[in-house]
Amino acid sequence: MVSYPFAGLLPEELCARLDAWDESQEEAMRSADEIAAHAVGYQYDLSIPPGWRVGGFASWHATDPYPMDCRTCRTPMHLLLTIDSSEWDGGSGSWKPLENRNLPAHRSATPTKVVVGRFGELNVFACPIDSNHPHCWSIQ
Repeated sequence: MVSYPFAGLLPEELCARLDAWDESQEEAMRSADEIAAHAVGYQYDLSIPPGWRVGGFASWHATDPYPMDCRTCRTPMHLLLTIDSSEWDGGSGSWKPLENRNLPAHRSATPTKVVVGRFGELNVFACPIDSNHPHCWSIQ
């Protein structure tokens, strides 16, 4: 699975292009009158998948992006692990398993029964220089 950075961390010009693309996708769905179809959007469908995962990019949907630098050597840390309260949500339908498409989201989207904070996600970051340096975390 390929993931892409949180939209708020992309260059301004690229964000504007993605916003225009998202709007054109939504407009195409409205004009096609496809109620059952889902317009593909960068943030929910192509960027950061919901659920538990190793590596990739952190979501900053609850706060502004924050630099996660190693407290020992000041190196920018990499996302090690994400523990999410839900495997998918109403906005990320493209990540929902096919076998669960018709199941109610509030019960079937939480197979681990782990809840982080107020139904958020825990991101754990590690130093890429030295694995013995302390980890950092954020809750989104």
